[in-house]
Parts: sequence; structure tokens; C-alpha cells
Amino acid sequence: MEILKFTLSGKQAMFKKPEVNAVQYYTYGQLHKPALLGIFGAIMGYSGYNQMQPSDAYPEYYQKLASLQVSILPNAEKGYFAKKINSFNNSVGYASREQGGNLIVKEQWLENPSWDILVLLDCEEAKKLSECICRRTCVYIPYLGKNDHPADLTQVSVVDGSKRENAEKLDCLFPKHKAEIDSERNLFGGMKYEEALPIGLAEQTNQYQLQKFIYTNMILCHIEETVWDVDGKQVLFY
Repeated sequence: MEILKFTLSGKQAMFKKPEVNAVQYYTYGQLHKPALLGIFGAIMGYSGYNQMQPSDAYPEYYQKLASLQVSILPNAEKGYFAKKINSFNNSVGYASREQGGNLIVKEQWLENPSWDILVLLDCEEAKKLSECICRRTCVYIPYLGKNDHPADLTQVSVVDGSKRENAEKLDCLFPKHKAEIDSERNLFGGMKYEEALPIGLAEQTNQYQLQKFIYTNMILCHIEETVWDVDGKQVLFY
């Protein structure tokens, strides 16, 4: 099976959590599938939320791309990217009711994030995406969560993947319920990153649907989905 492979990176990223407080906005610690589909939609020129009609259940990019099978491999020590709080002024005049109309915005950003992205080329939309990325063409500029965080797509290639039998590890982020950490064979522990990340959008409301994801170097058991071997990495697609 052919698989599109490339590295997605940037200086900063901000995948905003919908939960905020009165002080600042927070980011998810990893790229998630809905955000990745948004990047693909920008590259292919599909419309987004602002172009939705009242009868639309989802924005165009999500309707067309939600079925893509992707895998996300963090390029970070122990799965964690450094985070930094950044403050800046929004002085458009109507941003705040305070005197002068100036609003001080505080946001949490990921610093120097990088992921290897894999897309299973098993449908027409995936093949169209592969053609755009391989030709290095895009309709809209892709960015990492916000338009002031431009995305770099590098090391683009189409590689062959093969199914792996009796796999005992995964090199990608994967839904927690898809595999178990083998406690009997990990006596000395290991690295484990866990976070509830968006997996899709709810119909009509378009709110994030969350699932717990894990990234680990520990031995696994009871892996439910097909494991693929891609350039020496063992991955799940979802």
C-alpha cells in the first residue's frame, strides 16, 4: 500500500482548547486529526466554517476529508514539546471595554513542534492531497492552529507500507483503547505521554469529540487495529 509521508513543523503552534479562563488561552500538547484535516483543506482549497450554509452539517473540508486515514508521529523527546506563555496587545479599539480599547491577550504556544505525518493513499481524496503536497502547491497557506504560525512541509515522499503481524510497539500517537501497555514486560517503566485530544467533530454543533491518546516506547499488547510498517516505524492509522 502506498503511503504519503512528510514532516510538518513550525516555529510555534497553537491548537486552541475551547476551555479558557479569564487570564489566558491554552493549547493542546499535540497536533490532532481535526487540525490536520484543516491544514489539508487549506492546501486543497476547500471552504471552512465561515462559508458554511445553515443546512450544512460540517464545513466542506471536513465533509470531504474526515475519512482520510492518518498517523501522527511526534518528533519530540518523550513526546513533549516545550510550551511558552506569550502576551500581546489587541488594540483594534473594540477588543476591550477598558479605556483605550486595548486588550492584553495571553496564549500558550508550543515551541518548535515537529511531526512526521503519514496518510494512507486508499481513496481519491488522499491521492489528490498527495499530488498537491508532492507538487508543493496549495490554494491557501497552511498554518499550525493560527495564521501567525505558518507550517513547513518538508521531506515529502510516497513510500510503501506493509502490514505487520504480532507488533509489540507503536511509534505514533494512538487512541488509548486501541492497545494496552504490557505491565508484566515493562518492569523498568518507560516513556508515556497521555492526553485527551480531538478525534473528530460532532454533527451540527461542530464541537470537538475527544478521546484519550497515548505515545509511548513501552511494550504493548492487545493491539486492536492493523499495524503498518512504514520506513521502519510501526504505526496505526485512524
